[in-house]
Amino acid sequence: MATTTRASQHEGAGESGALPPPLLFINGAWRESADGATRIVENPATETEVASVPLATPRDLDEALEAADAGFRRWRSTSAWERADALRAFALAIREQADRFALVMTLEQGKPLAQARGEVLASADQFDWYADEARRIYGRTVEARDPATRILVRREPIGPVAAFAAWNFPSLLSARKIAPALAAGCSIVVMAPIEAPLSTLLFAEVAERTGLPAGVLNVVTGEPADVSRHLITSEVIRKVSLTGSVPVGVELARLAAEGMKTTSMELGGHAPVLVFPDTDVRGTAVAAARGKFRNGGQVCIAASRFLVHESVSAEFTEAFVAETRELRVGDGRDPGVDLGPLTTSRRRAEVRALVEDAVGAGATLEHGGGVPEEFDAGYFFTPTVLSGVRPEMRVMREEPFGPVAPLTTFASFDEAIALANSTPYGLGGFVFTRDLATAHRASEALEVGMVGVNHLTIATAEAPFGGVKLSGHGREGGSEGVDGYTVTKYTSMRLDGPS
Repeated sequence: MATTTRASQHEGAGESGALPPPLLFINGAWRESADGATRIVENPATETEVASVPLATPRDLDEALEAADAGFRRWRSTSAWERADALRAFALAIREQADRFALVMTLEQGKPLAQARGEVLASADQFDWYADEARRIYGRTVEARDPATRILVRREPIGPVAAFAAWNFPSLLSARKIAPALAAGCSIVVMAPIEAPLSTLLFAEVAERTGLPAGVLNVVTGEPADVSRHLITSEVIRKVSLTGSVPVGVELARLAAEGMKTTSMELGGHAPVLVFPDTDVRGTAVAAARGKFRNGGQVCIAASRFLVHESVSAEFTEAFVAETRELRVGDGRDPGVDLGPLTTSRRRAEVRALVEDAVGAGATLEHGGGVPEEFDAGYFFTPTVLSGVRPEMRVMREEPFGPVAPLTTFASFDEAIALANSTPYGLGGFVFTRDLATAHRASEALEVGMVGVNHLTIATAEAPFGGVKLSGHGREGGSEGVDGYTVTKYTSMRLDGPS
């Protein structure tokens, strides 16, 4: 079985000293909420308090909006070269404290330290990438129909942004919104995920340290429904960006539509993994198991449904289960841990319900399926493998967002594509094959925004990240990532006087 290690009782003065100020960051200053209300941030490995953060009041949010409005008027007139320098300084400051930032993330979110550090460095990459993109927001001239007219097309910052990031990647998801917004010349109010807000508050600390002008970046914490409604319905906000669930995305898009505000939505996923018989079956199974259980499976683009050709299914399943058994579960601060706890008790309960539904409907439990007995605290769940799953089971229709791997088979290319496209999600998909024609055909047939061929680690700062169908719209990363933070202005100019 997967090895486990007891949750460590590591919290102490040293770890407390790593935390950012547990306060609101508004107009370049740290402050408590107007009424002093707070909410506890819990370590999911020990169920102990890490910090308590303010619950922003309407008054606090109005002050953040006022600061963002003023910050935008200043920042939009700052040259692209100066904005690039600011973003580069941001990236450098993050990298200089990568170990500290990683520890904070593990304390509040639970993922192993090595994974947390990788996320921190990926966040720095976002600021580095958009430091370059800030100088490459190009307009164009268009040849007019007569020589006395000039047609100019210019891309300008859209205005103050309201951004909402999820708790599963509390650093990277915030960075994907802050970096392109600042590159385009926008100010931003970020609502840090209430379950794991400290990683986003670290960015506020960086903004203060690197001298980002007051009001350009504001970070608030609070009750998600109240904060999102207040920010989105404000006349100050002109753009809304969310990484979150489909129901939350639908509600925020509705609120934004009432004010005709631009949105980008990176929502849920249920990524199919197509394993064709000409691949390295055992190597693919090992990579798939490692990729599936990264961050405890709490990854929107995680390998999620394993569709394996029936001729190699037994070999794949054997190797996948064997690799899963080798994964070590424990407190993310302990060396050698592969899976930390799930981030919330609710997430663990939902994962368990999906497993019980599948087994009750006839799926075979190959490994895991419950809470490790070794832990007397923490939201741990054993990495779980299910075989013989059918398309109608909940685990094949609903995003598991946890350490559960459902395996099924296909007999033909067309059947594999039909199974892969059978859900309303369309974020990512993966194809494992040695045949170039199969790789191209499958990649083009998958109804997703991103495809990985023969590997699972496709998220990167220089490529556009986003989905189709219920997985949302808009892109983060790549040169496309800045598009949603700009508007296109067209100017037609007569050179020979009024006409």
